[in-house]
Amino acid sequence: MLSRIAESLFWIGRYVERADGTARLLDVHLQLLLEDPWVEEDAACRSLLKVIGSTTEFEGPIDRKTLMNLLTVDRNEPASIASSLGAARENARRVREIVSTELWECLNTTRSRMPRKVAIERSHDFFGWVRERTALAVGIVESSTSRDEAWTFFTLGRSLERVDMTARLLATSELTAASGPSWTTILRSCGAYEAYLRTYRGVPSATNAAEFLLLDRIFPRSVIFAITRAEKCLADLAPATARVGVTDDAQRVLGQLRTSLEYRSAPAILSNLTSEMIALQDGINEVSDSIRHRYFPANVLPTWVGEMS
Repeated sequence: MLSRIAESLFWIGRYVERADGTARLLDVHLQLLLEDPWVEEDAACRSLLKVIGSTTEFEGPIDRKTLMNLLTVDRNEPASIASSLGAARENARRVREIVSTELWECLNTTRSRMPRKVAIERSHDFFGWVRERTALAVGIVESSTSRDEAWTFFTLGRSLERVDMTARLLATSELTAASGPSWTTILRSCGAYEAYLRTYRGVPSATNAAEFLLLDRIFPRSVIFAITRAEKCLADLAPATARVGVTDDAQRVLGQLRTSLEYRSAPAILSNLTSEMIALQDGINEVSDSIRHRYFPANVLPTWVGEMS
């Protein structure tokens, strides 16, 4: 497979998952602001901008309406939902000969129907629409794509982005001082609340909820599940042939991230959750860089060999 095609498929997966994750994160954050009227709105909004990775700076105070417009429909904000869906559509256009007609039509229609403005009172409906459209795109790929390299790169991108977005979502639990009801809200935003109840059969606690979202091996939105799936994708792309160690940098870092979580207890991770999630995001960035250097080399120009004199 050509590197440009592989790169576009990888980023389609990442951007689709990023739009879904951003919608979930914003939905959670707005719920937290509504649940605790004593939270300072400007500080909470700035904390969310930092968590979500936005570099936009504001001189004056930020309110929920400004935050909504920036991170949902602002096409000039790289961290917005509109930018993610637009980038997914653009990458699909570049590899139109590879992606299915159904996926192209899904991404193209989603981009064209993206509103220019979202009212704060309709934000939950908008976030639900984003989740439905991204789920449709993923469902099309899962149900109609051969399990070849195209599917593997798409799934690899989705898996890495899911780890990153789940880490960002968990970091929002510390954006407010009164985080009592926030774990229930976070579980619901991940579509994990009912699965959590079937597993733990009790009211969500910080320890159990974090353990479920970080360490559960069979829940598809957990960090461990996504890391394991990414490792499987890398192994399928380049099966190991060395007799000693792991030669692929991306696989090595993913293995370290997985074992650092699997062999520690949830209370140990929760004791410094923000730092743990930042370290996890840094690790995923390192994995992404390693994948780019190996599979998507940039500025690789042909070398012309002159005639022998």
